[in-house]
Amino acid sequence: MSYEPPRPVRGLLLTPEDKEAPARVHRLRRLGLADRPDPVLDAFAGHLAQLTGALYAMVNFIGEDHQYFAGLSTPATAPVVRDDGSRAEIGRTLPRDYGFCPHVVVRHKALVLEDVRDYPRFAGNPVVDEYGIRSYLGAPLIDSSGMTLGTVCAADIQPRAWGRAGLETIKTLAADLVLRLERSTEGGLPL
Repeated sequence: MSYEPPRPVRGLLLTPEDKEAPARVHRLRRLGLADRPDPVLDAFAGHLAQLTGALYAMVNFIGEDHQYFAGLSTPATAPVVRDDGSRAEIGRTLPRDYGFCPHVVVRHKALVLEDVRDYPRFAGNPVVDEYGIRSYLGAPLIDSSGMTLGTVCAADIQPRAWGRAGLETIKTLAADLVLRLERSTEGGLPL
């Protein structure tokens, strides 16, 4: 009898299946929000970073195979240095299986991870090792049709006690932003 190593628990580290992705991509394109940086959303992300004290903040739209940070706030110098001496800079695009936003989108619910290492399901995510992410706070951007377009989120390389106040803040900001997005894209009003 040969030894077989234990198999990982099904779904433990996998990004959840996203059956709404094709419809979401269509809706994002119709709203003019797919895969383009937006200075107003960058400013929103900057405000979120200041409000939470997090190193990173994003307005993230999720596609079928990737994520796009239309709003992005990062430190001037990436704080994590890799073994090869390069800095772990987060750019505008990440694969869909990186990070925690895809979980928020599929669940349609906010997610608070004060220390991702405390959650085996999330501790093995590539952003933990590649970018040093240790804490995450995110809420879905759910439009008036009930479609989850993406997320508003903050992340840090240190564990963070986001608490109930952080959860309520991120949910309020997400609800406010989605109203502003719909008004600006469908009604021609400024964001």
